[in-house]
Amino acid sequence: MPTYISLVNFTDQGIRNVKKSPDRQSRFTEHAQQAGSTVHAIYMTLDGYAAAIILDLPDDEAAARSLLALGCMGNVRTHTMKAFPRAQFEQLVQSL
Repeated sequence: MPTYISLVNFTDQGIRNVKKSPDRQSRFTEHAQQAGSTVHAIYMTLDGYAAAIILDLPDDEAAARSLLALGCMGNVRTHTMKAFPRAQFEQLVQSL
């Protein structure tokens, strides 16, 4: 299953309701699990972004669906990248 890293920033609404963030994280994790995904970690971060989420999703469409649903809640904006593990990257490089 592909891995994605999503960098997260609060919207104005999200920062006003920052005390509810732990509950929102739990709901996101539950929703992702129900959609067949695995949330490996949610880290709160300093500088540039408010958080980083590392998760596995079945495919790009599932990633888009889950992260668009998260964005529709109005509390965060995401910047998501597909991540390639070292072994897969090595295969890519060897195929050049």
